[in-house]
Amino acid sequence: MSKRQSSKYKIDRRMGENIWGRPKSPVNRREYGPGQHGQGRKGKLSDFGIQLRAKQKFKGYYGNISEKQFRKIYDQASALKGDTSENLIGLLERRLDAIIYRAKFVPTVFAARQFINHGHIKVNGVRVNIPSYRCKPGDVIEIREKSKQLAIVLESAQLAERDVPEYVSADHSKMTCSLVNVPAFGDVPYPVVMEPNLTVEFYSR
Repeated sequence: MSKRQSSKYKIDRRMGENIWGRPKSPVNRREYGPGQHGQGRKGKLSDFGIQLRAKQKFKGYYGNISEKQFRKIYDQASALKGDTSENLIGLLERRLDAIIYRAKFVPTVFAARQFINHGHIKVNGVRVNIPSYRCKPGDVIEIREKSKQLAIVLESAQLAERDVPEYVSADHSKMTCSLVNVPAFGDVPYPVVMEPNLTVEFYSR
């Protein structure tokens, strides 16, 4: 399991963007970097800096995945046929933590990771406690019976800040969901501009 190294709001401040589209993000109030010198750090980035920033934004968005784990996902994406950036999106969106976040069972991808670690999720009837578990289209994901009435679950389903995308089927009355199909980049509802092509360029230097 990769360990989250910093607060999600610190990631927002570092990127200078509200990357999850959450109303409480500090970037909504001040669009500059953290620290007393934050406002004076907006120098022009090099090509390497632009690529690095794009890669860091992707890592942060999916729960601040460790560099080792993210590089492994990239290597798997590049080994598949087709466009590497599209393959990368597909692999990231097939993660169990990403799917239950998309299904609005939890408010954040960080909460999704913790929720899975604590054993609240079953996949095809079997309890899974690995957030990076890779699901296939048609897999039935459900919240365990004892966990369906948890406040975090009931409140998340009512969140107005985001909708369930078309490639995820969610039934909040039964607390089940499934991946309908592996999405393309254009299908994923990122609240900010993401540039997977720059991530691919970063690793393929």
